[in-house]
Amino acid sequence: MAFIDDEPVKKKTAHEIGQDVALVSIGELEERIALLRAEITRLETEVEKRRASRSAAESVFRL
Repeated sequence: MAFIDDEPVKKKTAHEIGQDVALVSIGELEERIALLRAEITRLETEVEKRRASRSAAESVFRL
């Protein structure tokens, strides 16, 4: 009889802010840096899109 695991599999977090990295290899640190830079770029892009949207809405309502 097979055992069925009802608990969802937890996804490993790539990096947690403030996490102890003393035992992390240089390669893994570089991977984490690349992931964090990509996330920063993604967030900055979203901020710019929202600013543009807000600016467009404000210009419509100023008329």
